[in-house]
Amino acid sequence: MQDAGLRMVRYADDFVILCHSEVEAQQALSPVREWVTANGLTLHPDKTHVGNCMEIGQGFEFPGYRFEGGKRLVRKKSLKALKDKIRSKTKRSRGVSIERIIQDLNPMLRGWFNYFKHAHRRTFPEIDGFVRRRLRSLRYKQKTGRSFFGKSHHVHKMFPNAYFAAYGLFTMTEAYAVARQPR
Repeated sequence: MQDAGLRMVRYADDFVILCHSEVEAQQALSPVREWVTANGLTLHPDKTHVGNCMEIGQGFEFPGYRFEGGKRLVRKKSLKALKDKIRSKTKRSRGVSIERIIQDLNPMLRGWFNYFKHAHRRTFPEIDGFVRRRLRSLRYKQKTGRSFFGKSHHVHKMFPNAYFAAYGLFTMTEAYAVARQPR
């Protein structure tokens, strides 16, 4: 690809060839098909396509990200996996303190953020809100013995964002703001 003047980004057995036009992309696909066939491999039919990632609907997914409409988004599957992990650590029936739960969450949240910190900025407030809603629900159950679901102004007032910040909850929105500042 370099000899042909093209830029290729590779991660394990996945790769993306960056081109300036559709014609150039089609020309790049032909030698790739030949090389893959000559080496006894096959291209995945669902993953192999030519598209303009600046156009909505023509993007592509590449290790955890979705590149579409000129934006770098987190892939839906990656968001679902994170939310499932958060749910498993924030079950309302979990009989440990809020401090312990936050200690369990923070390394996972930090690691996820460090990998996805280049994603679109709207991703992080959504995740922070999801984490705090889970923690509010858990804390409300611990305090009152009753469950509550969804968003509640009353419960939010009982456990504002500062409540969780005082326990050291990692916040992706703040981490993103720090990461974006010039050095």
